[in-house]
Amino acid sequence: MSKKTYTNGEVTITWEAEKCIHSANCVNGLPEVFQADARPWIKPEGAPTEAIVEQVKQCPSGALGYFYNDADKQESESQIDFDQVVEIMPNGPLMVYGNIAVKYKNGRQEKKHKITAFCRCGSSQNKPYCDGTHKKISFEG
Repeated sequence: MSKKTYTNGEVTITWEAEKCIHSANCVNGLPEVFQADARPWIKPEGAPTEAIVEQVKQCPSGALGYFYNDADKQESESQIDFDQVVEIMPNGPLMVYGNIAVKYKNGRQEKKHKITAFCRCGSSQNKPYCDGTHKKISFEG
C-alpha cells in the first residue's frame, strides 16, 4: 500500500487510497481542505491545523491519518482515551471506535487508535477492513 502525505508545516496528513471506503466524511466535513475533484485533492493550507486534525479523526476507514510535525505534540496525541464503541452502519461496515488490537490468524497483531471500519458484506478486498465494496454490490444489512 502506498501512503501519500500532505503538510501545512504543523501537521502532516497521510492518505492510503486502498483503505478509503468513500464515505465522503472528509469532503463534506471540511471542503476547504478535502476537494475530491482537485489535484492534489488534499490542500492542508485550507484550514487551521486543529480543524484538519478533528476532521481526519472522523475518517471511518483509517485511510486518512495525521501526525504533528512537532514530536512533543505527536506523543501527547498518540492514543484516544475512551471506551470502545461498536456501531453497525446501515448497509455498511461495522465501525469500532477507540483503542483496539486486531489479531490475525497468522499471529500478527495490529493496534488501532481511532475509528476502524470492518467489512460486513464479505466482499472487501482488504479484509478484515472495509474497502467500500458494499456500495458497489448494493449490500443490505
